[in-house]
Amino acid sequence: MRPLLARLGTGTTTALAVVGRASSRARAVVAARAGRAWAPVGAVVSPYGVAAVVVAAAAWVAGLALAWEELLVVAVLLTVTLLAAVVFVLGRFRYTVDLDLATSRVTVGDRAVGRLGVRNESARALLPSVMEVPVGQGAAAFPVPRLRPGAQHEEVFTIPTRKRAVISVGPVRSVRADPLGLLRRSVTWTEPQELFVHPVVKSLAGSSTGFLKDLEGRVTQDISNSDVSFHALRDYVPGDDRRHIHWKTTARTGQLMVRQFEETRRSHLAVLLSTRLEDYASDDEFELAVSVCGSLGLQAIKEDRGVTVLVNSGSLRGDHRTRLLDDLARVQLAPARTRLSDVARAASHSVADASVVAFVVGSAVKPADLRAASARLPQDVSVMALQCAPGATMTRNTIAELTVLTLGSLGELPLAMRRLSDG
Repeated sequence: MRPLLARLGTGTTTALAVVGRASSRARAVVAARAGRAWAPVGAVVSPYGVAAVVVAAAAWVAGLALAWEELLVVAVLLTVTLLAAVVFVLGRFRYTVDLDLATSRVTVGDRAVGRLGVRNESARALLPSVMEVPVGQGAAAFPVPRLRPGAQHEEVFTIPTRKRAVISVGPVRSVRADPLGLLRRSVTWTEPQELFVHPVVKSLAGSSTGFLKDLEGRVTQDISNSDVSFHALRDYVPGDDRRHIHWKTTARTGQLMVRQFEETRRSHLAVLLSTRLEDYASDDEFELAVSVCGSLGLQAIKEDRGVTVLVNSGSLRGDHRTRLLDDLARVQLAPARTRLSDVARAASHSVADASVVAFVVGSAVKPADLRAASARLPQDVSVMALQCAPGATMTRNTIAELTVLTLGSLGELPLAMRRLSDG
């Protein structure tokens, strides 16, 4: 008897569980359908409109049930107001909207101008509306008057460029709303566009150091079988290129001798820009560091030197000036576990052919951290550190083999590089 009762109890529990799961799925389906049905309404009705609908419904029910004339008056007024709001947002939008930026790339402080053009493509006049243009974190609203068929309205606006950033402009939305803000209907007309606000950079023409300006390559201690810097002669071994046989020595000694060369490498600059929040005392320090990094990178690109820019989160594109500045416009400070020494360790593997490495950091980086980062790099690499501290006096210090330049402004960079070149 007990096993039978146990089986019956187990079966009942299983059935209840199945019913519970089915009920949960049914409620989820009903909620999803209700959400889809409400979505179009929610996109038009504002929170004030929802409140007006709820109060009107309650006033109608209470007024009719209690024969309360005051509540009925409130219900009638709210109903008329909602119906009038519906009239304001009805109608089809038939616009042609153009959003043009005079240029998609500017430098901090330059003038950035945009143009918004709205044209009525319908066969009848369109009621006034408002065009909203999101700009970065804010939005600009432009009233569009009543447009006759074929009529056009233009607005010219400026975009603030006080800070380095990538500003998203658009998409343009046309908005119709009633005066009380109960209903709001919007239609998107354009795709967003990006405005790159590049950092300020300084030309280093005529100021680049011997590190950066190495026209014939840097001679290393590595021995090569084929290069331009002669080193010595050695015995011929099978497989050597016969073009390198030194015939005069071979004739004199009676044994085949071949030339050996010292390997030369083309100058390659690696700039390690710290984006770690803890390495900077202020945002101004970081902006100065970004400008210094851009100035070094652009000079190397201008002189057709190889350049690689590394940050804590990865690398930037250094193959073209525009792409480098675009990436620098996106760079932001962020808390990070990776320190400058970690970035230097990654650079020693990813940029093995670098002849010069420049650390660009803030004033909060300690000399011990700079020394530890320098120790992560190969010994035959020339290393310098540019420490950015707005308002500070330009100084030059040495930590073991590392030269540290302190910069108080971007204008001091050419002089600092010239002093570094002079030794």
